[in-house]
Amino acid sequence: MEMGDSVFMFVCTIIVWLMTPALALFYGGLVRGKNVLSTAMHSLSTIAIVSIVWILVGYTLAFSSGNAFIGGLDYIGLNGVGYEPLEGGTIPHSLFMLFQMTFAVLTTAIVSGGYAERIKFPAFLVFTILWVLLVYSPVAHWVWGGGWIMSMGALDFAGGNVVHIASGVAGLVAAIVLGKRKDASEASPHNLLLTLLGGALLWFGWYGFNVGSALSLSSVGMYAFINTSTAAAAGIIGWLVIEWLINKKPTLLGGISGAIAGLVAITPAAGFVTPMASILIGLIGGAICFWGVFSLKKKFGYDDALDAFGLHGIGGTWGGIATGLFATTSVNDAGANGLFYGDVSLIWKQLVAIVATYLFVGIVTFVIIKVVNIFFTFRATDEEESTGLDLTMHGERAYQD
Repeated sequence: MEMGDSVFMFVCTIIVWLMTPALALFYGGLVRGKNVLSTAMHSLSTIAIVSIVWILVGYTLAFSSGNAFIGGLDYIGLNGVGYEPLEGGTIPHSLFMLFQMTFAVLTTAIVSGGYAERIKFPAFLVFTILWVLLVYSPVAHWVWGGGWIMSMGALDFAGGNVVHIASGVAGLVAAIVLGKRKDASEASPHNLLLTLLGGALLWFGWYGFNVGSALSLSSVGMYAFINTSTAAAAGIIGWLVIEWLINKKPTLLGGISGAIAGLVAITPAAGFVTPMASILIGLIGGAICFWGVFSLKKKFGYDDALDAFGLHGIGGTWGGIATGLFATTSVNDAGANGLFYGDVSLIWKQLVAIVATYLFVGIVTFVIIKVVNIFFTFRATDEEESTGLDLTMHGERAYQD
């Protein structure tokens, strides 16, 4: 047991926990004033639900030894998860469990960006329980818990597949199945300063998210720290340059969206690439997520209300590919060399992992929505949407007229 590592991971865990309330602010500012509280409730409720589900059965499904696709029940109800570290570890097993819980909470909350402003609250609650059990936990096991993606040798340092592709694809599926908001073309953010504050707190939390995934403040952890900061800054530049060229004006919303895009893109690569590579990853991440938010969504006509797919799905996909290009064992000898360092095999492993995640998450999310909709109507009525979900679902309003 290393006390320094334990203190470091304790701090990282509480920083990552803050990301879900930060997401409530980020998302809350992006919706109309009549839906800000219902949107924030998605994040708050996810903290409550997933925290309990994770302790009961989610953690064991993700991280106990099982088979290539799902963990066993060794740790059910935190059985055997105590202060002693896992074999070869330097921090308490229970601390590792809590760190991973914050990832499960945040990922499930990100999905809500796809169905914001039009989902009934009871359906949301049941969907959240089923999604973390049937989608997040298996994918986490594949990548980090000894499952088939880990065994194959694909790399995902802090959650490109597990967090961003999974949440982005789920948000996209939910947006398509639920259909467009009745007045989606007229919707606009009601408070961009709220979004800026939430985005800045997400950026802050990302340091715990990425650096903490090294499980110690080692040389790999420091690379992750530098790369996280650098890619976020580059993401702002990448987004704003394209936005300025196409829309003729750089916007605050574009700037903070670019930072999130850069952060998403560097997540799977953070502990495997050099700082110079992180600049390219962030720049391209900002530019490609701008395309995902403005061009791709318009071309296919889906209403991903808060761009869960445009930022997280697209950014996470690019990040996974970029890991296959830029990873180098000179940064992390537990990783691998990517295409630009002489090994073509890693890029193929990354692509297999990405495609498998898309297919699994997309199919299972679709089935969950269809099954839940049998018992709980998913879509709010036209009248509920017009009035706003704050009043119709929760009986309160954020702003008094």
